[in-house]
Amino acid sequence: MKAAVLHAPNDIRYEEVAVPDLSPNEVLVRVKAAGICGSDLPRVMGNAARFYPIILGHEFSGVVEQVGGEVTRVAVGDRVAGIPLLPCRRCPDCQAGHFAQCKHYSFIGSRENGSWAEYVKLPETNVMPVRDAITFEEAALFEPSAVALHALMHIGYRGGEHVAVLGGGNIGLLTLQWAKIWGARTVTVFDIDDDRLQTARKLGADFAVNTLNPHFMELCADITGGRGFGVVMETAGAVATMRLSFELAGSHAKVCFVGTPSQDLTFPFSLFEQMNRKEFLLTGSWMSYNAPFPGKEWELTAHFAESGELNLKDIVFRRFQLSQVAEAFEMYRKPGEVKGKILLLPD
Repeated sequence: MKAAVLHAPNDIRYEEVAVPDLSPNEVLVRVKAAGICGSDLPRVMGNAARFYPIILGHEFSGVVEQVGGEVTRVAVGDRVAGIPLLPCRRCPDCQAGHFAQCKHYSFIGSRENGSWAEYVKLPETNVMPVRDAITFEEAALFEPSAVALHALMHIGYRGGEHVAVLGGGNIGLLTLQWAKIWGARTVTVFDIDDDRLQTARKLGADFAVNTLNPHFMELCADITGGRGFGVVMETAGAVATMRLSFELAGSHAKVCFVGTPSQDLTFPFSLFEQMNRKEFLLTGSWMSYNAPFPGKEWELTAHFAESGELNLKDIVFRRFQLSQVAEAFEMYRKPGEVKGKILLLPD
């Protein structure tokens, strides 16, 4: 089969590799669409890959091509979305249903070969049947959608609040939509890119705020009546947005760090003190899983994507053939060039 194989930092090649062999409980999926995640960037353009050579890709959908002898849940020809986490299912965290905290997990596309290939193998427990009404491109975005929804579920979000979403990237735009679906009073998306903010408005943001505007905090006061935001979802993993989340939070707010930071973070004591004075709750969120595996986040994503209330189509920015993977990554080398999700499609 053909695959995009990472041999070293900045050395990704479209080449011939062997089709993976199946164990009795595994399925072989012919990949129809695969996403490039922000976590893939330091693996390809830095030194964050766990080993070489490796096939990356953990956001994907496709058709079951072959099944192992013990597989009973799916059959050849089924349309599926891939679930990349491979928890051990034996440790205390797994036994409690906290699969993302498994200390012994593996992961399709980072610790095992992934979906930037014609075929990918995975256990039958890690494929989710997809109805015909959902396109393969939409199904490839189930994983990032579930990440966004998991963060809101983790903080016990129930709607009725002014919600701030810091970062208009893929996770931010999905968090925006889930907050709206679950009854936010208003949702405000913050970014420094007007194109992303325009997409946020298209996807339902009540307000889209460019933080390069020196008066943007005055607008925030108008939105919330001077009380601050009741829910703050930081999705960019940037120092500036993490600090800003402390300023935007209102008294007794819930603040969730969803974005993955890439550098050390420090707070001036006067800013950090706001957590004490406001008594807001600060937490992080990791991946997208609950019991029973993979969790409600995945089931609800499928339901609301099919109903049309969750718009996954307009998250997609560009499509490349798998053979053009190196060209796709050239876009990421130009700051501000990528405005949404890039998908890799079969040649």
